[in-house]
Amino acid sequence: MRINPMVKKDIKVQARSMRCCWEIFVYEAIMAVVFFFAMFLFSQQMTYSSANIYSSIVWLYPALAVTQIFILGVVVPVRTASAISGEKERQTFDIMMTTSMTGFSIIMGKVLTAMIQSMFYVVAGLPIVALAFVIGGLSWGNLFWFLAVSLLVSFVSASIGILCSSICKKTISAIILSYGIYALLFIGSFLPYLVTTVVRLSGGVPEKSCWVLLVNPGMYLLEFFTWSMTGTSVAEELITNYGKTFSVSGAAVHYGWMAVSTLLFVALAFVFLLIAMRRINPMAGYGRKHAGGKQHG
Repeated sequence: MRINPMVKKDIKVQARSMRCCWEIFVYEAIMAVVFFFAMFLFSQQMTYSSANIYSSIVWLYPALAVTQIFILGVVVPVRTASAISGEKERQTFDIMMTTSMTGFSIIMGKVLTAMIQSMFYVVAGLPIVALAFVIGGLSWGNLFWFLAVSLLVSFVSASIGILCSSICKKTISAIILSYGIYALLFIGSFLPYLVTTVVRLSGGVPEKSCWVLLVNPGMYLLEFFTWSMTGTSVAEELITNYGKTFSVSGAAVHYGWMAVSTLLFVALAFVFLLIAMRRINPMAGYGRKHAGGKQHG
């Protein structure tokens, strides 16, 4: 199987650098701090309520998993935000575009590299997360679902970073814009639901704006972890509050919501990647501008 040359080059460069080792060390240190802090809270709970500490270890799963996803959400855009803008700053962008690689290969190579690097972190943290499954009583299926969610978070985050990197000329501008898009997804998609909820509580007629939360990452993760831990669907409660009743089980609502939300996130990520490909395509961008300039001259 032919490996994308961009992925091959970037992975080799990272493997030869001590930076990768230090990053994993810092990551493991953060996970260890979260683990020991959670265990301290569990021991305090057992001391004061005489509860069995093993029944509380199951809550290590959301604590450590949310920490991992938060780290991915912060680190991946920083990595990919310099993918294109960094080439421009080093004045190697034009050289890269003269190679036989297409815009699709370049963009997907950068995205796949970021996803592989993010999986290094997830795999490094699996021994700690696995304690919640070995002792806490969670099914191993939840662990594989968590890995799938981590891949989705990495893919969407990488697509946002690549988009911003293709738009901005400076890496710092691309990073700021990436976090701005994050804020738009987290807060912007929540505002319509918040406004209509206030209208409903004040006696007005609400609209079913809860559907906009399908593209809210916070709602996606809340639905995933709530169902994993308690078997209840937050989406079902939200939709029911808007007067919609279901003749199906809560599990059907949960899996339906997660499936639609996942498809929307994947579609949004591909839209970002298509825009980024168009931005770096010399025939679609630079070539057309130069051609227009020559004709004008």
